[in-house]
Amino acid sequence: MQKKSTSRFLSFIWLAAIIIISIPLSIVTPVISSPTDFDTPESKEGHESSWFRVTPAEGAPEDKGVEENGKDNPGKISPPIKNVETGAGTVEASSTPILPLVPSIRIEKKLDFCGETVPLASQAIKERLERELLISLGQRHQAVLWMKRSTRYLPIVEQKIKDRNMPDDLKYMPFIESAMLHNSGSPKGAMGYWQFMAATGRKYGLVVDSYLDERRNIYKSTDAALSYLQDLYDMFGSWTLAAAAYNVGEKRVQKEIAHQKTDDYYNLNLYEETQRYVFRILSAKLILSDPEKYGFHFSGSDYYPPLESDMVEVSCKYIFPVHLISDAAGIYFKEVKDLNPEIRGRNLNRGTYSIMIPVGSSQKFYASFPKLIDKWVEENRQRTYTVKRGDNLTSIAKRFNVSLTKIRSWNNINIKKPIHPGDQIVVYMNN
Repeated sequence: MQKKSTSRFLSFIWLAAIIIISIPLSIVTPVISSPTDFDTPESKEGHESSWFRVTPAEGAPEDKGVEENGKDNPGKISPPIKNVETGAGTVEASSTPILPLVPSIRIEKKLDFCGETVPLASQAIKERLERELLISLGQRHQAVLWMKRSTRYLPIVEQKIKDRNMPDDLKYMPFIESAMLHNSGSPKGAMGYWQFMAATGRKYGLVVDSYLDERRNIYKSTDAALSYLQDLYDMFGSWTLAAAAYNVGEKRVQKEIAHQKTDDYYNLNLYEETQRYVFRILSAKLILSDPEKYGFHFSGSDYYPPLESDMVEVSCKYIFPVHLISDAAGIYFKEVKDLNPEIRGRNLNRGTYSIMIPVGSSQKFYASFPKLIDKWVEENRQRTYTVKRGDNLTSIAKRFNVSLTKIRSWNNINIKKPIHPGDQIVVYMNN
């Protein structure tokens, strides 16, 4: 009896297997949606997506697909598919018109960078430019933010370029360097609007220490970047090579020029990022110069307002807390930090500073700050201790009977970085 039951069970298993195998493949195979189902691609820097939906430029001809008057219509994307088969049945796809792709990236006029002609007659050069333009257009959110931020920061950069009689195209560089974000940084340590390394920033007059990082100040970092670019131009005699050297370093460019026996940027074999760099700047120039051509339609209210503020002078003989500035101006601490992103922590070192505060706050600030700073100095007796051999932060904190956290806060000390003999540590005795 047990053997018969086992035999029937095995027969049932074989029958079920045969039925499953007999099911048509189309029933169990998942349907992959057409690329036209998606409004935007997953696009990252360096990732080239072939499909993205854009708002058509005003007056653009309606896309009629690949078949028009019985002939192929190269250079256009087919219109959205009305009925797309999915696993759940038939649904209607978006009917948003698609801007003809190839015509929108076709460069029909001469193009230059800082007055130096881009050799678009070369197919290789044309392909390199089209690649970067397509990537920039694929990152729709980034291009929109470029345009929104342009009205806030470009007037500052443009004026400084004009004052130095330098090429206007240099203004597009910080969009590629940082997307015009003060806190943009790289794994190698570059920081700010113009992505200076700390050593290069200091070389061109920027303060980079535990209290301030002027690479994040749009005014001072732009001055430093333009000085550096002018030096690079004087060195290479070409703004295109100056931009390449800004990206990879002048020594590397000099070495490659000597080895490859050409000083033509477009024919130099450089690091991949540097070979793309000028073309990325050119893509920003094309989009920002004519956004409507690429489907971006903005009204005046869509742009961010210009950067406006009152500038006040702050001076103190001691390390002092930043909140005294906001208290004196009657504003939030965050407003001081937002307008002055170069301030790294909660305190400023002894010295004199030009600080931006909201428009209309300066009168109240000047009336209040001297009283507040005098009161704070009186209540916080300050002592400067010079670090000796064998000292550490814990031993110094115990010596003055204060917490390690306060020692670090008062001096903007990074716990991961050691102190050294000769360093000066500020301690407030009344705390």
